[in-house]
Amino acid sequence: MPRVYATPEQLAAWTGKPAPADAERLLARASEDVDSALIRAVYLTDDAGMPTNPTVIVAFRDAVCAQVEYQLATGSDGTGAADRWDSVSIGPVAMSGRKDGPQTPGEVDLAPRAHRALRRAGLLPGVIW
Repeated sequence: MPRVYATPEQLAAWTGKPAPADAERLLARASEDVDSALIRAVYLTDDAGMPTNPTVIVAFRDAVCAQVEYQLATGSDGTGAADRWDSVSIGPVAMSGRKDGPQTPGEVDLAPRAHRALRRAGLLPGVIW
């Protein structure tokens, strides 16, 4: 079962707005983004893989809420498809200039506020020496 680090109620508190109808899906995708950004980070977890340190728990929650807030503000659906091109047509296929953001497939477009929350908790840059 995927780990989700924030609730719709926490998202509403973070944004100051009611959680969107698909908040659980958005939070799950944002949690996956945070997991991907922290692939090399070291922190204590329980048997389910959830962080146990209170500072790290708060950082994960804040990062996930910031990620959803960022995606909603940029019009992203969390799939990454909207992040690739600034204009796309289907017939007879026309694509326009690439957008800024991750250029390597699989790279995470992590929200700046999410990055800062994880960095403050000592989880980034996530390099193991």
